Amino acid sequence: MFDKKEKKTKRFVVKEEQGLGMVGAVQIIIDTVTGVNYLNTVGSSMTGITPLLDSKGNVIIDEILDK
Repeated sequence: MFDKKEKKTKRFVVKEEQGLGMVGAVQIIIDTVTGVNYLNTVGSSMTGITPLLDSKGNVIIDEILDK
């Protein structure tokens, strides 16, 4: 009778978020396909996204459990 649609998983999810008062916020976002962590800044005068690096300059990658 009704077609059941598969629930689509989100490609990007917010792992952590920290507010910066009235200025904006920073977020750590994970790509659920690759596991790569990104640092995202949001605010009225600043926006940007970049891969999150560890102390040695390597991209931080989380283990993907769905595979």
